[in-house]
Amino acid sequence: MSTEANKAIVRRIYEEIFNKRNLALVDELTAPDSINHEAPPGVAPTGPEGIKQVVQMLTSAFPDHHMTIEDMVAEGDKVVVRTTFSGTHQGAFMGIPPTSKRFSQSQIHIVRVVDGKVTEHQAVRDDLGMMQQLGVIPSPGR
Repeated sequence: MSTEANKAIVRRIYEEIFNKRNLALVDELTAPDSINHEAPPGVAPTGPEGIKQVVQMLTSAFPDHHMTIEDMVAEGDKVVVRTTFSGTHQGAFMGIPPTSKRFSQSQIHIVRVVDGKVTEHQAVRDDLGMMQQLGVIPSPGR
């Protein structure tokens, strides 16, 4: 597949699955043996079910969550996406009770696409900044 086709698949994942919560597309866009190197504790690290669990977990904790795609670059079978993840903490998240605070988190995702399906995902997220915005971890000097 072309890099443009791979980018279109990754864009659909963020816009349609994460933003619109269309979990029916997960099986179509994710390989059965895909690996999510960033799966949170308690979430399946392989296959489409893990992606569904992540979206459900995020939606439960942050019902208004949204992924904004800032940049997207592709080469070969890899697509790199810089996103801004934002929302309001209205449900428990990783054992943290709701704070009702809004956050905005920078993320970078590296997604491997083979034969039209995501086969691997890695990410770098500003988890510290997110926890500081939620008031769970104090910011320096406070």
